[in-house]
Amino acid sequence: MRVLGVDPGLTRCGVGVVDGAPGRALRMVAAGVVRTSSGAPTAERLLLIERGVEEWLDAHEPAAVAVERVFSQHNVRTVMGTAQASAVAILCAARRGLPVALHTPSEVKAAVTGSGRADKAQVGAMVTRLLRLDAPPRPADAADALALAICHLWRAPAHDRLRRARAPAAPPRAAREIRRGPA
Repeated sequence: MRVLGVDPGLTRCGVGVVDGAPGRALRMVAAGVVRTSSGAPTAERLLLIERGVEEWLDAHEPAAVAVERVFSQHNVRTVMGTAQASAVAILCAARRGLPVALHTPSEVKAAVTGSGRADKAQVGAMVTRLLRLDAPPRPADAADALALAICHLWRAPAHDRLRRARAPAAPPRAAREIRRGPA
């Protein structure tokens, strides 16, 4: 399965594409960032992020998109920009009918490093190792996007089983026919 990971940010929105499946070798397809100028109006910056994400979706045709879940920080302005960039990525995926998964930073760190409290250097080192790269992807936003994609690849089967288990079961066919009445 191919997954596009998105580490949302208004100035640097990390994007990374990984091919793989649980129990199989992972392969980095591409990694980078969509950049916007901090001096530009927010609306213009969001349009640039939308265009950038759309280009990544066109170029790499992922089967799913994994986006970092926005969490509360002390700096409300930073949170707002991150949430807006996150919404743009979710919208781009939804427009194409792609499944979107939101993963918390600690969930991603735990999946990739084994510790939900790992720092950026540890995440970068493990992404490098897992994808058999010569050096950590730069900037760190690109490595974080790859970590999101890896996390999703490894956790998607479990998330799907939980989603199916929580979904209301369809009544047996005989029960449906009884409710409808005779034909």
